[in-house]
Amino acid sequence: MDLKQLKYFSHVAELGSFTRAAAVLLIAQPTLSREVRQLEVELKQTLLVRNGRGVAVTDAGRRLLAHSLGILQQVERAKLELAEAEGEPVGNVSVGIPPSVGRVLTVPLVTEFQKRFPKANIRIIEGMSAHIVEWLSTGRLDLGLIYDPAPNPEIDISSLVEDQLYLIGPNSPATGARPRKTEVSLANLPNYPLIIPSRPHAVRMYVETQMAHAGLKMNVAWEIDGIPSILDLVRQGFGYAVLPLMAIRGNGSTNSLFARAINNPTLASVLALASSSRRLSTPLSHQVENVLRELAQTHLLPTRPRTLASTRMKRAQ
Repeated sequence: MDLKQLKYFSHVAELGSFTRAAAVLLIAQPTLSREVRQLEVELKQTLLVRNGRGVAVTDAGRRLLAHSLGILQQVERAKLELAEAEGEPVGNVSVGIPPSVGRVLTVPLVTEFQKRFPKANIRIIEGMSAHIVEWLSTGRLDLGLIYDPAPNPEIDISSLVEDQLYLIGPNSPATGARPRKTEVSLANLPNYPLIIPSRPHAVRMYVETQMAHAGLKMNVAWEIDGIPSILDLVRQGFGYAVLPLMAIRGNGSTNSLFARAINNPTLASVLALASSSRRLSTPLSHQVENVLRELAQTHLLPTRPRTLASTRMKRAQ
């Protein structure tokens, strides 16, 4: 059993196909099949079973896959540490970011990454928090930013910022005037038809849970899984949204929208930095964690609600 065989087997097991694995590895499929078969013979175990859709991993194969990923990551980490001992950080890091955060953070992150780590590569994937947690667990991501994380033994979590949630609504199309009220209580939230993402979007789950604790039921008018589309519908008068202020940045003119802080109790969404507790961190990923913390303080800290509200009221007057 050698590293090459473990690498080949891991690709086939994760991709579920010899054909796809051969294309990714840039080798002939017969060569790939032969190497995996030799591994099975050596271990005296059936690791993969072919079926009409590709291959299925056996129980023995799943156990070997867990060991293989750990061994291959350890070897890669050793290579990176040796390379970094000679100079600047090298290697690859993958980061998952929710779309609302991505519109604010992607450009600063790429800019800072390019400046600090010119010999390294970064991959940024946008997705809902629930998907990012899944991708961290399966090893697709090194780091992720997630909203309102639930306890998970497979994920290490540290809070970055807490952002208050607001009721977002349309201004008067004729005058552009904003309502004078700057707050709305949670008890009044059922009076507003909401345009909100479907489960398991983190904000949807959090707001629904908080309303249930208060004996309230959410008034869902439309389920839309896209922040830009939600805000477009709000502007057109189809309903209201519940979002942090950060979500409306970079989504067209904010003059067409008003924001009321949700209070009694205050609803606040927590953005956290997450990494896999099972995957070995590299020196590069550690440094990118520090960059993400710095950028969160610079770009993601919320504006104080009363300051923002008073500014809006002055403009309306």
